[in-house]
Amino acid sequence: MSNFAIPTIIEVERIAALSDPVLRNLQITQCYHELALGLAERTGWTVNWCTFATWASKQAGQTIRREDLARLLQAEFSSQPAAFEAAQRLKAAAQHLGVQLGIDEILTLLWKSYNPEAALERSSAAVAQGNLKVFTEIAHEFARFYADCLSDTVYNDDHITGFCQRLRPGEPPDGQRYLRQAFLHYYQALFEIEEKSRIELMLLANLEIGYHEQTRLQPEINQALQSAIIPPQEFTRNLFRAMQPRAGYLADLLWLLLRLFGRLVEFEGALANLVDEARRHAHRLVTETMMTIELPPGIRLRLGEDLKAGFPPVLQQLKNPELLALLQQIDPTLDSTRASGAVYWGDLPDRLHFIADMFRCYQVTRELFDPPFTPSQTADLKQNRLPIDNL
Repeated sequence: MSNFAIPTIIEVERIAALSDPVLRNLQITQCYHELALGLAERTGWTVNWCTFATWASKQAGQTIRREDLARLLQAEFSSQPAAFEAAQRLKAAAQHLGVQLGIDEILTLLWKSYNPEAALERSSAAVAQGNLKVFTEIAHEFARFYADCLSDTVYNDDHITGFCQRLRPGEPPDGQRYLRQAFLHYYQALFEIEEKSRIELMLLANLEIGYHEQTRLQPEINQALQSAIIPPQEFTRNLFRAMQPRAGYLADLLWLLLRLFGRLVEFEGALANLVDEARRHAHRLVTETMMTIELPPGIRLRLGEDLKAGFPPVLQQLKNPELLALLQQIDPTLDSTRASGAVYWGDLPDRLHFIADMFRCYQVTRELFDPPFTPSQTADLKQNRLPIDNL
């Protein structure tokens, strides 16, 4: 593990200042991996928050890069029976307005009016902002903790107290009380000889940071999940304009006049079904993309489903009172993964429940320290280049 340099505060700030969200996300992911190894040098192969953050950031990169989601979304939507039936209704309504279009033409115009690229761009921007927001705050504190405290060979109360005093008191999203507690527990873990006690301290610290960062991320997560939704009236106008290409700039005036005289009632009623279907489908795909995380070795977790992995033997019976108190606060099915799936990722308590169980299930999974990128990809990133290999 020693053939790497632990990222410094300067390195974290350099990455955070990158303007390209794709390159920045990739370097954030690599930096989290190196920060994770830095703490593992002292605590062994028990997972820390940066270990989980590595894979969460890598998953976020797929949304940030958008990777053909618009094309996939259109193909999936157009093949749905509900969309075809709604398009038939819209075709009949359009004929009453003198517009002669086939089903395929209507679905193509519908998708053009929906503008999924713009929706996915909004989702990408929200996820990139959240990725940067968490990294700027928490990776900075890990780098500072390593610089101030990681080299201590004996417990130094002045060191850890001085470190924690620079973190803001109070509750998240503005206060950093949970970060204070987390780094205190990481520091205690550096000197804990008994393995089970050390692992529980690490899990406690991970959960405390998870609680803080998920509370802070709430606006960005909801923004990303809502990005696929377009106002119905805007959607209607876009589609009507696309169906009247010869009208040019007069299409909007024609739309207003027809609407004023009640000529669009049938058209808008038929379109409402398509709007609902498209919005539902786009929201599902964006949510599914955000609500999947891949962990080594080949573990694919769907965040809306209950975790299938069990707790490792060392964490089946917990004894740390602070850990038990926090889990009782955020895990309504303590000591079980039952109901751990987060039906709606935008719901903070649901999200925290899933994360609490995921952290506990994989707390001692050594493979989570595997590199997130190939050696050639890592070499490119170290040179501030986007890797040419498939990510």
